[in-house]
Amino acid sequence: MKDTDIKRLLYTHLLCIFSIILSIFIPSFFLENFSILETHLTWLCICSVFVTAVNLLLYLVVKPNASSKRSSLSYKVTRFLKCCIYFLMSCFFFHVIFVLYGAPLIELVLETFLFAVILSTFTTVPCLCLLGPNIKAWLRVFSRNGVTSIWENSLQITTISSFIGTWLGAFPIPLDWERPWQVWPISCTLGATFGYVAGLVISPLWIYWNRKQLTYKNH
Repeated sequence: MKDTDIKRLLYTHLLCIFSIILSIFIPSFFLENFSILETHLTWLCICSVFVTAVNLLLYLVVKPNASSKRSSLSYKVTRFLKCCIYFLMSCFFFHVIFVLYGAPLIELVLETFLFAVILSTFTTVPCLCLLGPNIKAWLRVFSRNGVTSIWENSLQITTISSFIGTWLGAFPIPLDWERPWQVWPISCTLGATFGYVAGLVISPLWIYWNRKQLTYKNH
């Protein structure tokens, strides 16, 4: 494992964090009364677009998995359409999970779905960029000792940390604090965002500290 690869991973993650910061400050120059709390749904859409765009751009430039034999236009179009379908399926899947865990079934449908969109942006989009619409590759990466590169290692960490952040973000909702950020699903989306950012910071550092112990098998 080369230190240059870890540096590339770190710079890539820093740019992903920067995309979230941009989604907070840039819209305020164009939209009146824009804020994460007061216009939360708008921010969710903007943040999802920013993070997705930066992920796509970075993985096209960095190309962590550049060993693709098939590169015809029809293959690329088919792959892109499959990725879009997988993303939508992920959004609906998370939406159903949220409802099963207590989110309103009929009320606040848009809020719940946009929460599913942002969580899919933090978890599914990186998987699609790195692994493509390949369920077997996803299962391999998230199984024990299934990773084959530091990029897949970081994917594990950022995805898990996003889920943990979402779970922790749900704890303040039932508390009788009467805070504006306790309204569904603000605390959960903020938790997912902090979890995603924490994973982006932690994963390169963890990989660097454990670089001598990490070994990867080719699949």
